[in-house]
Amino acid sequence: MAKSSAPGPRAAAHTSAGGAGPVFSTRDPNTAEFWDERFREGFTPWDQAGVPSAFADFVARSTPRAVLIPGCGSAHEAAALAQAGWTVRAIDFSADAVAVARKQLGARAALVEQAEFFTYRPPFAPEWIYERAFLCALPPKRRADYAARMAELLRPGAVLAGFFFFDESPKGPPFGISRADLDALLGDSFELIEDEAVSDSIPVFAGRERWMTWRRR
Repeated sequence: MAKSSAPGPRAAAHTSAGGAGPVFSTRDPNTAEFWDERFREGFTPWDQAGVPSAFADFVARSTPRAVLIPGCGSAHEAAALAQAGWTVRAIDFSADAVAVARKQLGARAALVEQAEFFTYRPPFAPEWIYERAFLCALPPKRRADYAARMAELLRPGAVLAGFFFFDESPKGPPFGISRADLDALLGDSFELIEDEAVSDSIPVFAGRERWMTWRRR
């Protein structure tokens, strides 16, 4: 769940009064430094530390294809796909997230790149872009850019599939979206073909996410 723009100067987090948790010096999730601080401190409450069951089910019923994972964070899913022989590229614009992901991938570390999604050119035409805490990490003003870039990268018949976070609180990240707003955002370029409840959400997403597959028109 780390996402988009150029990093600023580094600054360390410190512990809040009473030891309740880290207090961070960067507050803008549209900067890489925001995510760098959190990965350096190990403060990643969006990280499932494994592969979600809906993802595993989708992979099991799908033919292997070329997959792009934007905002890959720790890249657990990239590791699972690579081990299963899928073609995969994972990207994050946070250097600290990329370092964590490369450690996770070990000998397959080269599958992870530090890159800006909105300008990145993948080494293949993706047939699946995996959405996991990427849209909800972006400030709402970037949503139109997200939809346009997804439509640009995916050819007709390819899919944008993953977890979508529904919540109408203006605070974030994670920045939730209403169902009506998501339909309006993606409906012109994509057709919704799967919409399923999620059984193993982590606390930050519990009760407010669904697995969805959107097919490029």
